[in-house]
Amino acid sequence: MLKIRLSRTGKKHQPHYRIVVCDEHSKRDGKTIANLGSWAPGEERLTLDKKEYTAWLVKGARPTKVVQKLFAA
Repeated sequence: MLKIRLSRTGKKHQPHYRIVVCDEHSKRDGKTIANLGSWAPGEERLTLDKKEYTAWLVKGARPTKVVQKLFAA
């Protein structure tokens, strides 16, 4: 099953996240299938390709709760 979730990047105490599509059994920062956007919580900046996001939902990918909240905002 595919998941839409966050992959952490950035420095210690300065997190940045990528919103990615990956297999639910892969590691948090492991192999990804697609990159849909990014989120910088310290800067309150969110970039998300909404067309790609909805396309992956149609294909059967399930977002995590955090990604659902980010998309709703």
